Amino acid sequence: MKPKSYRKRIADEILIRKLEGKGAVLIEGPKWCGKTTTAEQIAGSILYMDDPQTKEQNISLSELNPKRLLSGETPRLIDEWQLAPKLWDAVRFEVDHRGEMGQFILTGSAVPVDTREITHSGTGRFTWLTMRPMSLYESGESTGDVSLKSLFDGLTDVDGASNIDIDRLAFLTCRGGWPQSVDMRDEIALDQAIDYYDAVVQSDINRADNVQKNPERVKRLMRSYARNQGSQVPQTVLAHDIAANDDSPLSEDTVSSYLNALRKIFVVEDMPAWNPNLRSKTAIRSADTRYYVDPSIAAAALGIGPVDLINDLRTFGFLFETLCVRDLRVYADSLGGGVYHYRDKDGQECDAVIHLRNGRYGLIEIKLGGDRFIEEGAENLKSMLSKIDTDKMREPSFLMVLTGTGDYAYRRKDGVSVVPIGCLKN
Repeated sequence: MKPKSYRKRIADEILIRKLEGKGAVLIEGPKWCGKTTTAEQIAGSILYMDDPQTKEQNISLSELNPKRLLSGETPRLIDEWQLAPKLWDAVRFEVDHRGEMGQFILTGSAVPVDTREITHSGTGRFTWLTMRPMSLYESGESTGDVSLKSLFDGLTDVDGASNIDIDRLAFLTCRGGWPQSVDMRDEIALDQAIDYYDAVVQSDINRADNVQKNPERVKRLMRSYARNQGSQVPQTVLAHDIAANDDSPLSEDTVSSYLNALRKIFVVEDMPAWNPNLRSKTAIRSADTRYYVDPSIAAAALGIGPVDLINDLRTFGFLFETLCVRDLRVYADSLGGGVYHYRDKDGQECDAVIHLRNGRYGLIEIKLGGDRFIEEGAENLKSMLSKIDTDKMREPSFLMVLTGTGDYAYRRKDGVSVVPIGCLKN
């Protein structure tokens, strides 16, 4: 049964499009981000593998007669499919023999499946869709007056209004984009990210690789990772940071294994480096930038709330950057693009580059607010532009300073757009 108050997701249209081109779609992403609820909106029939009344029967059938489980109106949603990994090959076989698109949607826990029971990769039959927590536009906090797509299409008359002041922004950063928290009272909504963090520390990270981990060590790593949001620090630095702030250090190997587990369950999602054609032979830093999939996880790991962010604007700036990266990733997905960062040996940086498959791209600097910082961001974007060899690649579709505070979006005389996150959409 569909929820009464389903909030439309940007992934809705992506899912429909993917079902038109492949026999099965696997939806991945962090726990609680709305994967099953989104799939339910389009499913013709649904099999809940973990229904307590039929769970054991379902698992037995997956071994004895999997075709029975796959029978139903299409697209057939199989939720928590990883409880019976052999269903993967059964779905692939069924897709091959039906010869039709849009047959199945697979969703489940973020915990990786046991691939030993899978014999085929699914290439050509499956396509993947990654979901993330809600962007501000999806949760209704952004007015959506400025469209990222319109900027790529050449919009120069940038105009829009944001209704988010700095206090509200601090709250939204700590609440995060968890669908179930969006319509809750503020105090209760803030608890959801803390509950999520606690679940990761106590159980989810262990289920990622079936290795039991010390919860206190996990907390220390997640706290250190939160302190290093938006940077390209290597694992050795994280290990040293933990050692400097706690009595018992973590080895680099332990840090590496813990981070891999957090990646597997989509708690962290690092940002790859962008490699453009430049006018000079400048060495580009290729290390990934570290981000949580949602800023609320960082806030929970640090044990801070909205008031703490207001009183510590430096930390607020780091977590705000994570919020913007989350939203930009959601928006870029719908445009067929990815989000990257740029940094070279000369210290030139660009916080976010959205690069589409058709070669178009936009350069973005992220600033919490303030005229001086907006000016600094605009100058940095123009400096970045001057390094790009536009004989070998096209010019950027836009230069944008993405801000937290500020009531209005506008385009400066130098061509740089200033856009509050509270009025951006895909």
